[in-house]
Amino acid sequence: MMETGNRYGKVLEWFTCNMPEPRSELDFQNPFQLLVAVMLSAQCTDKRVNAVTPALFEAFPDAKSMASASEEAILHFIKSVSYPNSKAAHLKQMAGMLQERFAGEVPASMADLQSLPGVGRKTANVVMAVAFHEPAMPVDTHVFRVSHRLGLVSDKDNTPEKTEKTLVANIPRAMLADAHHYLLLHGRYVCTARNPKCGECGLSHLCSFHGSGK
Repeated sequence: MMETGNRYGKVLEWFTCNMPEPRSELDFQNPFQLLVAVMLSAQCTDKRVNAVTPALFEAFPDAKSMASASEEAILHFIKSVSYPNSKAAHLKQMAGMLQERFAGEVPASMADLQSLPGVGRKTANVVMAVAFHEPAMPVDTHVFRVSHRLGLVSDKDNTPEKTEKTLVANIPRAMLADAHHYLLLHGRYVCTARNPKCGECGLSHLCSFHGSGK
């Protein structure tokens, strides 16, 4: 059985060669826009989020304008995303707290981000990694699935937070933000939940799922 360090090294080397410039597929121009987009992306595709955010950001370009808007006004722009009513409420509340506690600016702290309404650990990690280029590892369903299939984590890592902890412990800090995108994009387009494209995957020789018959 391959040693853990060797496995991580081979996986990261392959991604570095085959996905040299990984990036978020959400469209944004500043930390506030990214935070809003990530909140909207919960159980929704990035493509759908990118379809609604241009008009939303034109109407509410910053925390002050969004905080002063009604939930109904925000809902008008996001009604085609999943759970639009609760997301409209969270966006208004989040923007209000940004105004009240952080002078309208998105904080660059995990604790402060998670204090915002509608912002959980994964969302906070995305903002830290993508907006502020901090060494963070957001674990969504894709990252969770791919890291388990590739043997980067064990069966004991049965929650997103446990998986995050193991990945952070084994991936060089400078590579964490990119590694998040490696795993996410690989899971989105190749190592899909159903009918993964194992024949197109350059990591199938390291994969516990490939050839398992599961």
